[in-house]
Amino acid sequence: MTKYLISFPSEAMMLSDAEPEQAGRDSRAVIAAAKAAGVYVFAGGINEGVEPVKVAADGATSAELYPGSRLNGGFAVFELPDRDAAVIWAARLAAACRCDQELREFLYDPAS
Repeated sequence: MTKYLISFPSEAMMLSDAEPEQAGRDSRAVIAAAKAAGVYVFAGGINEGVEPVKVAADGATSAELYPGSRLNGGFAVFELPDRDAAVIWAARLAAACRCDQELREFLYDPAS
């Protein structure tokens, strides 16, 4: 089985004032279904109130990130049999979150 990252940037989620609560319930229902199906690995949202840092091999930190790097919004990692199944789960999250999702495949790592 392959692990897939399903994600969206914060700015993609354009909701009316009445929608966030329902979108939250709907997305949690999709996550619950993924857990019940045994395909859930991890999910969450990036805490945008905490600034990211770049960490060097010696432990030094810097606020200067890699050019073009940007990670915000929400994401889920599912372990699925194939890309078609990943597209189905991404579509379910897109409907729940009311925004399109990006789908990426992790390289196989025998140690994970």
